[in-house]
Amino acid sequence: MNILTNRKIKQLFCCLLAAVLIFTAISTALVRLKPPAMAFWVFLSSAGMGISVFVMIYLYFLEQNKIMERAVGQIRDYLSGERDARIECDSEGELYRLFHEVNSLASILNAHAKNEEQSKKFMKDTISHISHQLKTPLAALNIYNGLMQDETADISTLREFTELSEQELDRIETLVQNLLKIAKLDAGTVVINKAVENVSEMMGYIQRHFTCQAKQEGKKLIFSGNDTITLFCDLDWLTEAVSNIVKNAFDHTKEGATIYVQWRTFASTVQIIIQDNGRGIHPEDLPHIFKRFYRSRFSKDIQGVGLGLPLAKAIIEAHHGTIEVDSILDVGTTFTVNFLIPTKL
Repeated sequence: MNILTNRKIKQLFCCLLAAVLIFTAISTALVRLKPPAMAFWVFLSSAGMGISVFVMIYLYFLEQNKIMERAVGQIRDYLSGERDARIECDSEGELYRLFHEVNSLASILNAHAKNEEQSKKFMKDTISHISHQLKTPLAALNIYNGLMQDETADISTLREFTELSEQELDRIETLVQNLLKIAKLDAGTVVINKAVENVSEMMGYIQRHFTCQAKQEGKKLIFSGNDTITLFCDLDWLTEAVSNIVKNAFDHTKEGATIYVQWRTFASTVQIIIQDNGRGIHPEDLPHIFKRFYRSRFSKDIQGVGLGLPLAKAIIEAHHGTIEVDSILDVGTTFTVNFLIPTKL
């Protein structure tokens, strides 16, 4: 029986058994000896056994009551805010098993409370980052608008500041759109509508999207891959992820650079590679490039808000894929994205 695993209960039963045996032995001896007033002695022996049993049970439950009072006190301390309060459960038995479960529940509640605090801190930091990121383009817009008001007579100057204002507005729009997308992914409200898609067609759309930018910046954009490769994915979201990685390559390369995008398939994997021969990523930055709002001290002159790569990683992982990065300073950077082929698992 599980009840007998408690050492104190086992001792109580042993004491009760001993009292019964002693009473039985005394009663047997009295019957054999047949002393005068035998009934009195048998009654006295029975009374002694009864009192002994009562005292043992009373002492046992008195001790149990003290244990319960200490446990209740620890629970009250926990409810009062003392998160380290725990019930002593260094013995065996069902009661201590219950105490152990209560302690486990307290640990789980502490973990949830810690996660909640971290979430609040993250939200606070996110709002702080958003405010910081919005200050720069908004301040620039105010300056440009002021200059446009002063330079309305000069059409070329007006056009220049109008273009600069448009760029800053694009930055704000990109920031807000990426924040909304990441928020949806975090909240789990995004529905990934997967279907069998042709990877070459998806890459063709991305190539057309960046062709104009490549010409403006004097860069080469090379796409290559098998036209028959397909992938079970959400076309819109995955296009967003790959586009963000390609955009990152544009942001970190100079005029004359080449950006390669390649896709291929293996026995059980579809692989997409985005490679450039730009400035590369500093080793100090590599562990942090997928952190939101991360800005390297080595690339302060690069435009961006630090959300493109984190968003790409979140989308890829939502497709049960992986993304890896390999970079050498002044040589280039390679992003490798892998997706398992479900039908070949």
